[in-house]
Amino acid sequence: MHQHAYRHTAGSKTWGFRDLTDLMAKATPLRSGDQLAGIAAHSAEERVIAQMTLAALPLSVFLNDVLIPYEDDEVTRLIIDSHDAAAFAVVSHLTVGDLRNWLLGDEANSATLAALAPGLTPEMVAAVSKLMRNQDLILVAQKCRVVTAFRNTLGLPGRLSTRLQPNYPTDDASGIAASVFDGLMYGSGDAVIGINPASDNVPQVIRLLGMLDEIIQQFAIPTQSCVLTHVTNTLAAIERGAPVDLVFQSIGGTEATNRSFGIDLALLGEARSAALSLQRGTVGDNVMYFETGQGSALSANAHHGIDQQTCETRAYAVARHFKPLLVNSVVGFIGPEYLFDGRQIIRAGLEDHFCAKLLGLPVGCDVCYTNHAEADQNDVDVLLTLLGVAGCNFVMGIPGSDDIMLNYQSTSFHDALYLRRTLGLRAAPEFDAWLERMQITSGPLQLATTLPAAFANALMRLPS
Repeated sequence: MHQHAYRHTAGSKTWGFRDLTDLMAKATPLRSGDQLAGIAAHSAEERVIAQMTLAALPLSVFLNDVLIPYEDDEVTRLIIDSHDAAAFAVVSHLTVGDLRNWLLGDEANSATLAALAPGLTPEMVAAVSKLMRNQDLILVAQKCRVVTAFRNTLGLPGRLSTRLQPNYPTDDASGIAASVFDGLMYGSGDAVIGINPASDNVPQVIRLLGMLDEIIQQFAIPTQSCVLTHVTNTLAAIERGAPVDLVFQSIGGTEATNRSFGIDLALLGEARSAALSLQRGTVGDNVMYFETGQGSALSANAHHGIDQQTCETRAYAVARHFKPLLVNSVVGFIGPEYLFDGRQIIRAGLEDHFCAKLLGLPVGCDVCYTNHAEADQNDVDVLLTLLGVAGCNFVMGIPGSDDIMLNYQSTSFHDALYLRRTLGLRAAPEFDAWLERMQITSGPLQLATTLPAAFANALMRLPS
């Protein structure tokens, strides 16, 4: 399996692309990360020519013309070895451009797209996304439905879930608990109540897990908790009897990127088996939570010359293999070196959501930016709304949109409430019913005007 050169003649000029890696990179909508890597198209004209060349490629090329050699990369081996030829047969005769047209047509509905997912490779999906306008990405993603479950059911039509993210700079229990109750009062937390710990030592991870579990048990909340620590710490916590619901890990699209994170596929498989053995789910057994982000492979110098969006899509093959409850594209988190401004962040968020959904993943998005990027909360509003229309599984809920521990800007509890109200979306059904039982909501999307007595009593007991 090796790559070939590609040429395209337009008028009197012939354009050459060194190989499929080069062609994919040149066809990618402009972003700062590819410019930083020196692989972006040199002009809008070259980009369009690359897109035209890519559109004419048969999809079958991607099964033979691999971007990283099979023998050199376990992600490539996973992609090739797990490819479902029977599922692919529906579109095997198409070019990349034909696939775009087919996806936009009526034949591609929720059922046919779900059946097709195992037959598509990340590179096919990344390629077709490069030919699509934003509205194309939204239309097709909206037709994709991926449902997962643990203590509630996520991804159903007409539903939008949230990760309640109560981070605190010192992991202070009172500060975290106050943020948890604040989020619950806005209807947040059905995807997961997930803490990024300020300290990564195992005893601290166990303490935070116990605290979250105590809140969930005390109020019988049909949701799941997670402390977003390294997978080896979670394994150690499981061995010490900690109440672990979900195993978290950041992942990338190349073996070298994952190695930079201190993981490989075997370790992820071990962690999934350990979490499954606890049998803590009540309505399902999806126990993994993965986060990804365009630029991670480049920042680790592990991208093999592949454009950052294609590397990102390859990470979805890793995620898909472990049947996760949640996959989160943290789209603007790495910084303007990779996605320079609001326009690039919006495009990347729509690409990530489309590609992950088409590959059959339960994807959400941390609609975010760092404070040194050329972006603001208006850009967040735009991407948040577009992802809501596109059927995104979940978004973040952070006090005041401002993560005071990780120092970046995201979406708040009231931002998620805005999206639910504007688009008529509800929380996960089990969680939605709990909100009404607790008198946090009264009827669809109507928040209570007073704090439930049980919450008030719990907050009164917190140290000041």
